[in-house]
Amino acid sequence: MSTNSTYYIPHKATWPVVGTVGLMIMLAGFANYLNGSSVGQPMMIVGLLTFITMLVGWFSLQAKESESGMYNHEVGISYRHGMMWFIFSEIVFFAVFFGTLWYTRNLSVPWLGEGATKELLWPAFDATWPTNGPGKVGGDFEPMGAWGLPFLNTLLLLTSGVTCTWAHHGLLAKNRDQLIKGLIATVALGFLFVCFQAIEYHEAYTEMGLTLGSGVYGSTFFMLTGFHGFHVCVGAIILSVVLFRSTKGHFSPENHFAFEAAAWYWHFVDVVWLGLFIFVYLM
Repeated sequence: MSTNSTYYIPHKATWPVVGTVGLMIMLAGFANYLNGSSVGQPMMIVGLLTFITMLVGWFSLQAKESESGMYNHEVGISYRHGMMWFIFSEIVFFAVFFGTLWYTRNLSVPWLGEGATKELLWPAFDATWPTNGPGKVGGDFEPMGAWGLPFLNTLLLLTSGVTCTWAHHGLLAKNRDQLIKGLIATVALGFLFVCFQAIEYHEAYTEMGLTLGSGVYGSTFFMLTGFHGFHVCVGAIILSVVLFRSTKGHFSPENHFAFEAAAWYWHFVDVVWLGLFIFVYLM
């Protein structure tokens, strides 16, 4: 069984096995789906539900153990190290995509439009950004502007960072009302961001001709904004769980790492969006 005499020794855990099985079923289902099998989609659904069950069960167990005082200082340090490495991996993840955009826009497109390279590959290629490819293979499209929904979403995320910090100060001051109100505002702003991004995507596809097939500009645009939108959605779900636990009386100024981890992740999402807004929408 668990003990906190020197270091937390977890009891026999089955949830990691359940999560692994769920991911394997999802992967197998996706492979079958890509190959046209009728069992692919049901398998993906079963795998996803299994994985969600693991998340609910495992995190509920963790919350119960944390609130019962099973974890000691060393466990808190290990949790913080784990979250730091996770966010570092996310930084590298987005750095690859930002690097792809920079390489494409600043190096490969100019190379394709100059000298012998242009004459040999595609003499009529116009090396300008945004580009839909040689011969306009991506079709005509309108580039996404920065001062409509993207700018509004920037304001929403920046405001959500403020409300998240305000909620944290409420927690430290033992003001649970401020904690809950700050989290409600943060979650609402996060999901509103996702809704506005869905509207932006709908306009891009139906009115601007901007799709994933719109050359390298379209693919990099949706790759960066889409992955970021997914992270916002995940962050808002995590904060929703933190909000639910807060209404149940969980967390104290001395023991609230789950809140800290969610806040770290949310501020990371905010910073990535600022870089994305500058390098994707403005430049």
